[in-house]
Amino acid sequence: MGDSVYMLLIPLLTFLSIMAIGASIIIARRQKKIAVEIRLQDNRWVGIPEKEKPQKSNFLNFIAQMGNFVSHGHSKKSLNEQLLRAGYLRSSAPAIYTGIKIMLFIIGLVGTTVLIIPLTIPTSMKISLVFLSASVLFFLPNFIIIIQLKKQHDEIRQHLPEAVDLLEICVSSGIGLDMAWNIVSDEILNVSPVLASAMSLTSFEINLGASRTEAMRHMSDRTGVVELSSLAAILTQTERFGTSIAETLRVFADSMREERVFTAEEHAEKMAVKLIFPMVLFIFPAVLVTLAGPAVITIYQKLILGE
Repeated sequence: MGDSVYMLLIPLLTFLSIMAIGASIIIARRQKKIAVEIRLQDNRWVGIPEKEKPQKSNFLNFIAQMGNFVSHGHSKKSLNEQLLRAGYLRSSAPAIYTGIKIMLFIIGLVGTTVLIIPLTIPTSMKISLVFLSASVLFFLPNFIIIIQLKKQHDEIRQHLPEAVDLLEICVSSGIGLDMAWNIVSDEILNVSPVLASAMSLTSFEINLGASRTEAMRHMSDRTGVVELSSLAAILTQTERFGTSIAETLRVFADSMREERVFTAEEHAEKMAVKLIFPMVLFIFPAVLVTLAGPAVITIYQKLILGE
């Protein structure tokens, strides 16, 4: 029985690892360069004509058709926003996402069934393993999107103060806010493609005729980053009341740096509490064996062996 379980785990784990790597490569294909391609949904997203969009491969077309068939061409608004904030801006992203989940579920069912049929284990265990592996692969895209979303947010929060500093320098030198915004988005492209893409899409909306306030609000909605929402609100208020943009940007950048320091200190303080669990689980038993081991051996020899 032990050999059967061992022989089952090796191919099963290998299969799940290969499927996980493949799914990661497929799903994590996001735009590295600035793509002026935003979804036009609820009159909030600015897009480009279909003929100017890069054509999807046949494989992605097949996945998108599968997703549309399952979801009947409709996707939840929360899923759309989550994919947008994770960096997937194509209008077909929800359909591709759903299609990949269905494909992984089918692969999990078929692949695991083929692997475990030769094994001599109870049928109930075979069925459980088949549905377990299929469920793991089905929910794998969810975890990848969550990781991607956190990565996007962390990158924006890390480089936003420097971007605001550059913006403040440009505005102080007499450059208009819109031109300064374009300059900064080009300058930070190699440092933070995610933030540069968000800023470039905002400039694209403004060039198409959207107001700066509306474009800023769309940027904060697309990214879901609180700091960008605050920046949009500050620039909107500055434009409305005619206050100094440069001074406002300088204060905002300083406040973001202070908040980043406070966050780092908070994480450092929590680290001491988090270290208690590994210490109790790993270090304390080793110390206990080292200190009490000789005494236990001596007592065993005298009481049990009579030495």
